[in-house]
Amino acid sequence: MFQGSSALTLDVKGRVSIPTRHRDALVSQVEGRLTLTRHPDGCLLVYPRSVWEIKREQIAAFPMAARPFQRLLLGNAQDVDMDGAGRILVAPELRAAVGLTREVMLLGMGSHFELWDAAEWARREAADLAAGIPDALAQFSF
Repeated sequence: MFQGSSALTLDVKGRVSIPTRHRDALVSQVEGRLTLTRHPDGCLLVYPRSVWEIKREQIAAFPMAARPFQRLLLGNAQDVDMDGAGRILVAPELRAAVGLTREVMLLGMGSHFELWDAAEWARREAADLAAGIPDALAQFSF
């Protein structure tokens, strides 16, 4: 289970270093093989390849009414491998699609990660907090 947030920097080639605390697990579980794709919320999803393969089958089975989401998720999916320094390359078209700049945030979301532009994540987090706790969480206790 991946959790926590990490403030990271994209290098000039569009690579980002996976934090050490996650890197070791990704190397042992999936040999550093990941898949990146777009999320409708405006970030990138980063999946360990084995988890993505299950998700990919679920997405491919969506009904025709969900074709736009199939295009977004499957049509933008790119397989990447961590290099020896624990970095992954984020393709220019994916960086542009979600507005990634130099400063990014990697959020552990359990089975996968979200990769956000840092400024956009700060704006989104503030808006989400200002909206209050959704009704779906009314029974949850912290």
